[in-house]
Amino acid sequence: MIYRFDQFELDMARFELRRHSAPVAVEPQVLSLLALLVANPDRMVSKDEIVEKIWNNRIVSEAAVAARIKSARKAIGDDGQQQRLVRTIHGRGFRFVGDVKFAAPPPSSPATPADTVREDSVTDRPSIAILPFRLLGEPSAAAFLTDALADELIADLSRLRWLFVIARGSSFRFRDGPFDHQQIGQALGVRYCLTGSVTLTGEEVFCAVDLIETASGGVIWAEHYEDQVANIHAMRRDIAANVVAALETSISLHESRLSRSRDISALSAWSAYHAGLDHMFRFNRADNAIAARMFDRALQADPDFARACAGKSFTHFQNAFLGYEADHTGQVDAAHRLAEKAMQLDRLDPFCHFNMGRSLWLAGDLAGSIDWLDQATGISPSYAQGVYSRAWARTLLGEAEQGESDALLALRLSPLDPLRYAMIATCALSHLLRGNHEEAAILAERAARSPGAHKHIAVIAAIATHLAGRVSHSRQWLAQIRQSEPHFSGKDFLRSFPFAPGVTREMIERALIDIGLSNPR
Repeated sequence: MIYRFDQFELDMARFELRRHSAPVAVEPQVLSLLALLVANPDRMVSKDEIVEKIWNNRIVSEAAVAARIKSARKAIGDDGQQQRLVRTIHGRGFRFVGDVKFAAPPPSSPATPADTVREDSVTDRPSIAILPFRLLGEPSAAAFLTDALADELIADLSRLRWLFVIARGSSFRFRDGPFDHQQIGQALGVRYCLTGSVTLTGEEVFCAVDLIETASGGVIWAEHYEDQVANIHAMRRDIAANVVAALETSISLHESRLSRSRDISALSAWSAYHAGLDHMFRFNRADNAIAARMFDRALQADPDFARACAGKSFTHFQNAFLGYEADHTGQVDAAHRLAEKAMQLDRLDPFCHFNMGRSLWLAGDLAGSIDWLDQATGISPSYAQGVYSRAWARTLLGEAEQGESDALLALRLSPLDPLRYAMIATCALSHLLRGNHEEAAILAERAARSPGAHKHIAVIAAIATHLAGRVSHSRQWLAQIRQSEPHFSGKDFLRSFPFAPGVTREMIERALIDIGLSNPR
């Protein structure tokens, strides 16, 4: 890190003070004291802290501290009278009041190929700095939100194994803005920056959050929240959960867009992985095949890349779930095998648990599926796709109310999720199982008309509209299914949605026969 202020640069890597690029002679202890002050421009540094960090808690006199402060001021063209850069807080300590800018040092030597490989494995991963939120308006009891939100988001986002999160000690250096986002990106080596503001007006609290791409300064995602001061702690938890879920989707989509313009042979492991995600969520045969190739490319670059292995599992799941390959059993086995391998590579990644749960769902082990999906959401409570998949599994098990509760939570966590249509369809199926046919029909048709919705969602719409008495609508959905896949049967639907034996399954089987999808067994 290089700290720039006035006419000076304080280069911590070289432990050197420079004025107009020329080195300034400073005693090491004085330079350490100056570095302590310059690195903390947002606060007062107490005399006790100076003694602890500069003298290692040895007993020193007030005169010794004053002498080192005097030398530090002299080195940067300041003195005790002007206190232009170093201000004395009488009886308490000192504060650096100059305008500090941060910059990353230039590389000292060309990187070797081995260095490049090691560096790419870290720097290619999406990275983010969470800055303290700005307080707008008069301070009050709610002012703690400015630091509390940022601190909580750093902790929560650090659970996302695919995202490199800068620690609080570095990102909080940028407390006193305004700062140029490109400068922050260069200083901290991050591609993204999360900023926000808290406004207090009477009994109301307003919070704005922006996700910025540091290279361009462009806003990738933004959201506003408001509530009463009395609900501030619930509001803090809701904002943190919503932001984590939004970043999971927003950053992945942006990384996917960036990778589209690159030659596949030049894609790094992380770039190839995000390109695979982009195609995977389009839910069609051709894009699923492209996604599989992208994940293979990522695994060629990094054979121990757990997320790419989990992504490949997802493509096999999709082959079986949507009938893209004739060998259903083989695809289910491949999905499970790759999910197991991903778990062995990284047991703390919720995406790996998610795919393990989905592979068991296809095999008909709904209880085992829910267990793995519970683990995914235990690692990352805001992981919307894990919550949604658990909703499906619970609904298939006949736990309609719990399934709807999970589906609604997933929709709140990720309102723009690529699997949004499936979350709505889960709610529809939950109403269907509870006999709320009219509400089920409304939700099912909304889901089936959503971008990305596949034939199974159309089947749910056909069943729901049939049971709601909307016969013409049901026939239209059945015609759409027949047009895309003439030989699709009730058996195909139940193979992808293995309802547990009992009243629920019997009701679905009867409905499949009634709408004209014969051979459900």
